[in-house]
Amino acid sequence: MLKCQRCDEAAIYKRAYSGEILCRKHFLKSIDDRVHFAIKRYKMFNPDDRIGLAISGGKDSLTLLHILSKIEAGFPKAKLVAITIDEGIRGYRRAALKIASEACKKLNVPHYVYSFKKLFGLTLDELVKKASEKDLKPRPCIYCGILRRKALNIASEELNLNKIATAHNLDDVIQTYMLNLAHGDLYRFTTSGPVTESSFPGTPTRVKPMVLIPEREVSLYAALMGFKFQPTQCPYTGSSLRSDIRVLVNRLESRHPGIMFTLLKSFEEVANNLKRSLEFPQVRKCRICGSPAMGDLCKACELLAKLKV
Repeated sequence: MLKCQRCDEAAIYKRAYSGEILCRKHFLKSIDDRVHFAIKRYKMFNPDDRIGLAISGGKDSLTLLHILSKIEAGFPKAKLVAITIDEGIRGYRRAALKIASEACKKLNVPHYVYSFKKLFGLTLDELVKKASEKDLKPRPCIYCGILRRKALNIASEELNLNKIATAHNLDDVIQTYMLNLAHGDLYRFTTSGPVTESSFPGTPTRVKPMVLIPEREVSLYAALMGFKFQPTQCPYTGSSLRSDIRVLVNRLESRHPGIMFTLLKSFEEVANNLKRSLEFPQVRKCRICGSPAMGDLCKACELLAKLKV
């Protein structure tokens, strides 16, 4: 029987990329410590921040909710609230909403729900249907990403927040970097990392405190803690380029343990060099809603106008 390298208890996990062998207690502590380390390393928070945590009801956001609520307890001037975006995905979102609500109640974290239907007039399902009716190729993951960002900006303004924390793990961040490279979007590439500073008055800085934690370790943490979470994937997941990139990244990591950490360091350096050497278009004000935009309209208003919503 393998023993934990930090005590004499039975080990439950071996990290392929580092060789660490850990018991339950020290594995959980290592995840908490890594979130603390990421927050300090990337200077994510200040003691008096007003933080909105985007919580979906999945394992990642429930894990981050648990860890951030413990951290917030040590900073009396800080404020932490949870925000769930209800996209309106039939047979999927309702169960997750209940899970998120119960988790927030248990930890005494205020919970707010914002829906696509109320904000934009249509659910994601209805947007996909509308795109099909207009003979446009439905792109649900792109629609969702654009409108979720918009919804979180609306929530942060209404709730007077200056930071939005998302539960993107290491796998997610690597996939996002690669996705933006595949799309040839260098501007988005530079905003794919652990911290995206606000570039427009009234919009929050976005942070990813779990950037140094692989997805499989988030899953194990959630299982060991006994979190009740949404077990099913979004029904639209399989239809995206991201899902193909996910398969590629998983294959690379299984064959070359630790390569995701190497990629993260490399992508961060490339992004920083791009910020210094390239001149990106100036952020403007959307003609319709006043949100940040690279052109006449923000991405959300552009999408809704295209679908004639």
